[in-house]
Amino acid sequence: MMGGGGTMIVRQALVFITDQTAGFLGNRFVRAYYHVWLAALVVFGPLLQFYINPRVIFANRRNYFHVRLVESAWSWTVLLAGGYLLLLAYLSSGSLLTTLRHLCRLTVGTGVRVLGARTFSWIEDMTGRCFQPTPEGLLLLETLGNRASCVGQGHLWLGYQVAGETFLLTYASLVLAEELAAFQPYLRRSLPADAPFRLVYLLAATFLLLWNVLLLVSVVFFHRYSQKIVAAGFAQLGWYLTYHRWYLCRWSPSRPAHNLFPRSPPARGPAGRRCVCGAATEGGRGDITWESMTETLLHRE
Repeated sequence: MMGGGGTMIVRQALVFITDQTAGFLGNRFVRAYYHVWLAALVVFGPLLQFYINPRVIFANRRNYFHVRLVESAWSWTVLLAGGYLLLLAYLSSGSLLTTLRHLCRLTVGTGVRVLGARTFSWIEDMTGRCFQPTPEGLLLLETLGNRASCVGQGHLWLGYQVAGETFLLTYASLVLAEELAAFQPYLRRSLPADAPFRLVYLLAATFLLLWNVLLLVSVVFFHRYSQKIVAAGFAQLGWYLTYHRWYLCRWSPSRPAHNLFPRSPPARGPAGRRCVCGAATEGGRGDITWESMTETLLHRE
């Protein structure tokens, strides 16, 4: 009897926590300004270095969280968001093709992450020079003009390093926040949400919080200020061009929750709503759909 009562309490606690988390992440204000919050962390977070002991464990780049989590943050993001999206899309639509389409956003995100890393490496190559460490300091070696030959001979290549950790944690946070926001309209429609699904969602939300904390640690202790600003700018640009531009168009993996919760759009867009991705065409041509999560009438040319 006690065991059954304990299980019921745990289940009710799980339902309450996931409902509150979904309500917070699905809130319009949070969705509209979460990127501003991340930008504020990067811009103002470094000021904390004047108030924090530089000898704390997080100031060591080889600390456990940095080695085990930050360096593999995108892998964790794909794993957790992928499991969550698989359940959300399939339980909502019952369609394997629709599920795969939504999962394609993670493939695109992986492409953005790889493109960012290669761009940063190229920037370092183009701006760097080769140096040889000596007892008196660093000796510039003009004869070695590329990083491969410089490093290959055991020397040091110094160029402009964009903060990869800042880019990765900012972009992973933006992607997770976008994807997890779809759980609120899912719950509102009383679709299947058993304990395993809620646990997957809650674990993904926990990692979203963790990425925010590790982002703050990274901007406080590592890299120069401009390197962090540039990295965050690249991350926000990649997120904006995909989630707020490309995914609104017809030939794309689509926005989170798009076509998962069908609802017939009104003949005319409701007051205060907006049509995006192309203006209405004459003669009623074009594909018009109703996106339930953002309550927006979408016109796709």
